[in-house]
Amino acid sequence: MSVKFGDRVIQARKENELSREELAEKVGTSGPIIGRYERGDLMPSVEIATKIAEALDVSLDFLVGNSSLLVKDKSILSRIEDIAKLPSQKRSELFNVLDAYLRDYKTGKAYAG
Repeated sequence: MSVKFGDRVIQARKENELSREELAEKVGTSGPIIGRYERGDLMPSVEIATKIAEALDVSLDFLVGNSSLLVKDKSILSRIEDIAKLPSQKRSELFNVLDAYLRDYKTGKAYAG
């Protein structure tokens, strides 16, 4: 984990409108410890990092910088998990349909503006 972890915690905490103390209470630690995580002075254990992710309603991948996507909609995450379980041929078919829809949406948006 890097300083990026602290930046991600700050971002998600502010988006959830939580103070350090409120986050600390949810995680089972103290506000000053959360501050040390945010500044990068201290790195949490995997267990504590997982609790922070759960309290902030983000993925651990997001907090550690493995994903730039901050997904707050649990139904999107559930769908992504379902898609990952599809056989590769079905996944490819779905991506073709999705790509066509996104292309059409972007084209329509470009001409509307």
